[in-house]
Amino acid sequence: MTNELSVTPTNNPASAGRGQLSLPKSRRLLKPAEFRQVYDQGFKVPSTCFVAFCLKAPLPADSAPAGPRIGFTTPRALGKATVRNRMRRRLRETVRRNLGKLDASWSIVWNLRRACLAAPQVQLESEVQRVFERCSG
Repeated sequence: MTNELSVTPTNNPASAGRGQLSLPKSRRLLKPAEFRQVYDQGFKVPSTCFVAFCLKAPLPADSAPAGPRIGFTTPRALGKATVRNRMRRRLRETVRRNLGKLDASWSIVWNLRRACLAAPQVQLESEVQRVFERCSG
């Protein structure tokens, strides 16, 4: 059983030729009920750039794990849509690059804070790694 992160090239014609990698739908939390379950049953890891809500779900013995699943929430109070989307893109890419280090049974919701926009990439990397270490330990 491997814990490799499988990423697929985007099928978006606007990004053709750029070689971007995206996070597959199988790795994302998409339904409000999935987010609510993580909020209600998981634990939180606060940081200056975000609050991560983490939940380790038991895997059924007969199914292969799809891998860790993640979701992002960005409150409207943080700014206009362009600002929120930029914050979300930066954190999503940071998480995507490090997702292979996380056990397949985890679900994490990242609730962004205003400091995420101005934070240097090194800080984002270290805070994401700290969340993943907390989940591993």
